[in-house]
Amino acid sequence: MSNPQQLRYSKEHEWLSAAEDGVSTVGITEFAANALGDVVYAQLPEVGSTVTAGETCGELESTKSVSDLYSPVTGEVTEVNEDVVNDPSLVNSAPFEGGWLFKVRVAEEPADLLSADEYAAETAG
Repeated sequence: MSNPQQLRYSKEHEWLSAAEDGVSTVGITEFAANALGDVVYAQLPEVGSTVTAGETCGELESTKSVSDLYSPVTGEVTEVNEDVVNDPSLVNSAPFEGGWLFKVRVAEEPADLLSADEYAAETAG
């Protein structure tokens, strides 16, 4: 499994795109999607709500378990992926493309986000 080099990663298995006009896209990694199993329900943060880096902002339910969703950054949610709400399996089939979860206007980005190579090392073995 390869993690896109242009993204940054949290130790909680979320990815973050580079900001465009101050807004970044958030999703979960392929590693996390595989560990969860088939995602059947996604509760995402509401547009306009504030998320805080490292804190719970939603949850993903799979056939195996329920997992908290953590925000990798602090900021205001500007958009949620309604396609994922309607078809949560997108998280499994396209975690880095159509399975993104929400967009956030970044107010603060933690210094401990990982590069693709660092995340790969973190999840190896």
